[in-house]
Amino acid sequence: MKLLIVTQKVDLNDDNLGFFHRWLEEFAKNAEQIFVITQFLGEHDLPANVEIYSLGKERGLGRTRRYWNFYKYSLKILPRVDAVFVHMIPMWVLLLWKPAFIFRKKMYLWYTHKSVTWSLRLAEKMVEKIFTASRESFRLPSKKAEIMGHGIDTDYFILRPESRSLEIYRIISVGRISSSKRIKEMILAMGELRKILPPGKKFEFAIIGSPKTHEDEDYFVELKNLVREFQLGDRIKFIGGVPHKNIVREYQKSHLFLNFSVTGSVDKAVLEAMSCGTDVLVANEAFFGMLPEENIIKKLWAVRPAERIKEFMLSGRHDQTLREIVLKNHNLKLLIKKIVNLLQEE
Repeated sequence: MKLLIVTQKVDLNDDNLGFFHRWLEEFAKNAEQIFVITQFLGEHDLPANVEIYSLGKERGLGRTRRYWNFYKYSLKILPRVDAVFVHMIPMWVLLLWKPAFIFRKKMYLWYTHKSVTWSLRLAEKMVEKIFTASRESFRLPSKKAEIMGHGIDTDYFILRPESRSLEIYRIISVGRISSSKRIKEMILAMGELRKILPPGKKFEFAIIGSPKTHEDEDYFVELKNLVREFQLGDRIKFIGGVPHKNIVREYQKSHLFLNFSVTGSVDKAVLEAMSCGTDVLVANEAFFGMLPEENIIKKLWAVRPAERIKEFMLSGRHDQTLREIVLKNHNLKLLIKKIVNLLQEE
């Protein structure tokens, strides 16, 4: 199979989309030829059967020039491929629909977000199938939706228990600095945790991620002020964004991962942590049917999560059950094989 893949960014150093580089590697193993059109091209190291065309955002090209490049590359590539796979952006489906129709190429969309936009509604009419991680990750009623699970590189996100400190219990959160992630509630829980822990028990909380919008920046200022107000500077550290290729070390040296997100979709960072054997405590409803009860919290009053975190700390548990969930249901190699097989069957 020869496949055109359209994506936002190919960059090993990106803290948000760096994971897609591994997706491309797996697609390359399962197809004869992969052509990639990307808005932004950064550091990459891909097999010889992957051909990349950048729209030039990394070179500062404006929107008009990028659209011109998009159609120039699309018209060049479409006659040479069997199908088109669009990653996350329904607008690319809309822009590609006419050329794909002319060349009789079927299009497929990967989409994992609770937002149902007008572009998604239109794209749903134009594609053969929409692949998504879970029912919560795709909220538009459609017979075209295929629940696939996430794609976690379980050969990379592996257990290293020896990396974890025996002296300090390390808690982390990974993701964009945004009010939807409810980081404020995590900080309040750390304040309560300090009060209820037995003498001699130490912890640290690492917040990994960066703000993306002006609203995020304002929220970030609020969070830093809150840390100062509660005098938690010795316990809470803002690490900033970490390239995806380096994030595995952060999971491996941490005992507990927090996700209080209200996004309502399966957050791959939770699954990456689970794959590393890191315990998780989540308030995200997308995980409620997936995880054991002890890993779920539904009420975020500051004292309640603090009590739950204290239980994790004092139990000293190292349970590999969470990794088994990822291996079975969210394995990158299995996901890409399933996608390619479905494309070939159409």
